[in-house]
Amino acid sequence: MTFSENPRDRLQKLNEEVISIQSASYKSNSEPVKVVAVSKTHGPEVIEPLIKAGHTIFGENRVQEANAKWSDLRARYPKIELHLIGALQRNKVTLALKLFDVIETIDRLSLARAVASHINSEKLGTKCFIQVNTGEEPQKSGVAPKDADEFISKCISDLGLPVVGLMCIPPSNEEASLHFALLRQIADRNNLKELSMGMSADYSTAIEFGATHIRVGSGIFGPRSDYNFK
Repeated sequence: MTFSENPRDRLQKLNEEVISIQSASYKSNSEPVKVVAVSKTHGPEVIEPLIKAGHTIFGENRVQEANAKWSDLRARYPKIELHLIGALQRNKVTLALKLFDVIETIDRLSLARAVASHINSEKLGTKCFIQVNTGEEPQKSGVAPKDADEFISKCISDLGLPVVGLMCIPPSNEEASLHFALLRQIADRNNLKELSMGMSADYSTAIEFGATHIRVGSGIFGPRSDYNFK
């Protein structure tokens, strides 16, 4: 892709490439891979043309930034599906669950308990992914692979958390395919059907390993912008 094109054109080319990759893989008879357009640091004026072109799935890293720019957009475009793909603090749970349809970063029991309690008490339709730290990197959030089965069981059986799948961010200095394969193994063991894995640099590999969602930011929007959400 050339960044002389606008985000709408890049998204169209990305969607065409995703279909091509998927049709050549074992997932050719599965549901289409969903592109989560990661719009962090980009303002509504950049996002809205993609919505008008028909794209409905977006991802944000920060609750406060999302609240600043998506409250109005969501009121005008109610079919939007918004994913939280960044870390969630417990004191932001209530606001996050008002904004987001999908929380992809459940990584500890205290957070899972708070999210489940709010979802169940308010009868929300929010879906959740558990983040697995497949590389066991100390600087990254996520459940260790060895603890994932027990954590998933507790979230679903004990807390009633609506877990639909798993998410990971592979180490940048390792072969991503190893981590995608590991995440899929954990998902298969626990009968979870959705896998959020793959970003701008490695989404094609992720699709080959069974991704149901890919998170693409710079591949659609280009470099980060200076959008001020405060």
